[in-house]
Amino acid sequence: MSAPDIRSAKRPEPDQPMVDVARYVIDYEIDSTEAYDTARYMLLDSLGTSMLAMKFPECVKHLGPVVPGATLPGGARVPGTSYELDPVQAAFAIGTQIRWLDFNDTWLAAEWGHPSDNLGAILAVADYLSRKAEREGGQPMTVRDVLAYAIKAHEIQGCYALRNSFNRVGQDHVILVRLASTAVATAMLGGTKEQIITAVSHSWIDNGALRTYRHAPNTGPRKSWAAGDACRRAVTHAINAVYRGVVGYPSALSAHTWGYYDVAFKGKAFEFERPFGSYVMENVLFKISFPAEFHAQTAVECAMKLHAAVAGKLDQIDKVVIETQEAGMRIIDKTGPLANYADRDHCIQYMVAVPLIFGRLTADDYNDEVAADPRIDALRAKTVVSENLRFTEDYFDPEKRYIGNSVQVFFKDGSSTEKISVDYPIGHRKRRAEGIPLLLEKFESALRGHLPAHRVRTILDVTADPLRMDAMPIQQFLALFTL
Repeated sequence: MSAPDIRSAKRPEPDQPMVDVARYVIDYEIDSTEAYDTARYMLLDSLGTSMLAMKFPECVKHLGPVVPGATLPGGARVPGTSYELDPVQAAFAIGTQIRWLDFNDTWLAAEWGHPSDNLGAILAVADYLSRKAEREGGQPMTVRDVLAYAIKAHEIQGCYALRNSFNRVGQDHVILVRLASTAVATAMLGGTKEQIITAVSHSWIDNGALRTYRHAPNTGPRKSWAAGDACRRAVTHAINAVYRGVVGYPSALSAHTWGYYDVAFKGKAFEFERPFGSYVMENVLFKISFPAEFHAQTAVECAMKLHAAVAGKLDQIDKVVIETQEAGMRIIDKTGPLANYADRDHCIQYMVAVPLIFGRLTADDYNDEVAADPRIDALRAKTVVSENLRFTEDYFDPEKRYIGNSVQVFFKDGSSTEKISVDYPIGHRKRRAEGIPLLLEKFESALRGHLPAHRVRTILDVTADPLRMDAMPIQQFLALFTL
């Protein structure tokens, strides 16, 4: 095979992965009732999570305009606030809210991520366009329209994640939020397939953010606004492609030397397990019980079951043994001092110690006041984490996609608790019947913690009727969540 002529200025045909994304977003008709039903719960869960985030000043300080006064009356609104912003900054704010507590949905494969992060871009663009249409006598989007875009964003992010590990080349998973949000936001703005390809090419040329802020010794709160940043960039690319007619870069992925594959992906092209459909939304994982990095969800559940047997004997513990998957070992097995909230919610030893001691794990348990309890670090020091090969195999099995963990506590007198194992968390597809009522309780509790009681009643009334909710213009629906 001859080497490519790097001197040639002839424009190639667009890279096939970019073409496939554009065709899917424009042409594919979603006919899965399960996908729409799951998307509806996903939307409620994400909006509830954004209400919970309003309790945290470190989150709230990110939610306004870039500089004081740079608001846009009639623009896109930020749930739980009175802000009206341009859609680019609103995408950042909403994406940051939804992601802040590490309590929205999750997708685990070769790459990890949180597909509902894309709602930052989707809701901002939908609200902006629909409020504009309402003023000008046009046709606003409905909630169901937004659910369709969300299903497609989930699918793009999730299908890329099945076989392509961006973390292994040091890049953060929000690169896929930017990809998916760019594609659907361009379509929402009225973009053609060609304009989607253009916008997506710019998204890949951006390269990726490093994962530095997710790992010791640099774990920090940027991980909570990284998805918002990806949403903001995605809306910028969409606007540039549709409203400004920028040119695209057809071999943004495959260009010899200068393309994404050669620069950032060790020269490898992307691999795909399945064509785009609605698989990801149907199989997405909800975080229902605990605001914890998802690889630890079942470990926390195990620890909760052991609390009664352990809480009165903390001083007698010899060691705590956690078995987890390979991904859990890589991401959240952490020793040494934990500097902040973000450090703690990415430490499996911390996330097991707290429920063993207190019988709970809430967002507040990552704050400095709780972390100062010396019993937590004492238990962390006695904790041993190892890989369970079966958990790893089941994690990667496309028919299972489990996230197993086990916890067992050993005492100084030679006795021990039983070994508690949980293969998949309550947010898994296999536990939907058990999980959805709890998800709705989480949603209602989050609303009551931030919105006026009369508004909560209206929201619960609307969302109890799927047909009514789906038919509602999105700007009217989102108005229920603003102050």
